[in-house]
Amino acid sequence: MIDPIGELLGAGDPALTWAVRHDILDERVDARSLWTLPEVERICRRQRRDGGWAYPGARVRAELRAAEDYAQLATYKQLLVLVSKYRLDRRHPAIGPAAEFLLGRQTGDGDIRGMYGNQYSPNYTADILGLLIEAGYGDDPRVRRGLDWLLEIRQRDGAWALPLRTVGPKPGGFAAVMKLREPIEPDRARPSSHLITGVVLRALAAHPAYRRRRETQDAALVLVSRFFRPDRYADRRSAAYWTKLTFPFRWTDIVSSLDAVGRIGLTAEDKHVREALTWLRDHQRKDGLWSSGYPVTKDPLVDHWVTFAAARAWKRLRLLEPAHQRHVLAAV
Repeated sequence: MIDPIGELLGAGDPALTWAVRHDILDERVDARSLWTLPEVERICRRQRRDGGWAYPGARVRAELRAAEDYAQLATYKQLLVLVSKYRLDRRHPAIGPAAEFLLGRQTGDGDIRGMYGNQYSPNYTADILGLLIEAGYGDDPRVRRGLDWLLEIRQRDGAWALPLRTVGPKPGGFAAVMKLREPIEPDRARPSSHLITGVVLRALAAHPAYRRRRETQDAALVLVSRFFRPDRYADRRSAAYWTKLTFPFRWTDIVSSLDAVGRIGLTAEDKHVREALTWLRDHQRKDGLWSSGYPVTKDPLVDHWVTFAAARAWKRLRLLEPAHQRHVLAAV
């Protein structure tokens, strides 16, 4: 594996440089140095008084979601960038209102509802909770209640699926299901989905206590056993999605999965992890970067961010030498 650190630092992007120095080189750097960057200020200027963000564009597909649910999606997407790239946390004045906006959609059971109407959404619930944990809300009882709900709604194989998918197609399709007043309970005997499992594990891995739970450890083993296989359900079913890399993480791919299971405690001793690392090594470019699976973007550094995520995953799997040496082991 080619050491990508020099190429990443050479890009000269403040947020990327901070991420490499902090997450990979173990340097003590203050995230607040990023909070006055123009992109952060541009995003925060658009935040509404209720703490959320409006969905871009005035046309809302009302037959699928109400306007407030689109606002939930928009707020999640903005938080994804602010926390993952610019490391905003609860000390920043935008984060508290955004957290209250999103947690205001939490039900008494602990899940965050609205992305799929009244249906359960373990993937969006988990990703929102994971971002809040990274932003400093790990001890918030609402976040813990949400994590407990995620553990309770597992399939019998120990991982997760989208409940409405486990009961087969419904008349009228997805749009009709989203209009139902009550959530569809999962058929727990059905197999889990690696798409959903990978997202849920990111949230559990982000929490120092929940990443050590036996349920989390077992689900990590289920996830890696599915590497490079098609999903069991229709959403992003193709095995090709494993290798469509992106950052910030939103769906499930090889890098996002390695990042999560590395935090949970798996290592390259697991044969499935070794298989994924071998694929990464074989698909690294000569300049040390990996290519994003989503090249149509406004971000000119999309490949650099994907490469940062891959290098951090290697570090979390304990395959990087001490930070001051800045070399990557090739023993995979």
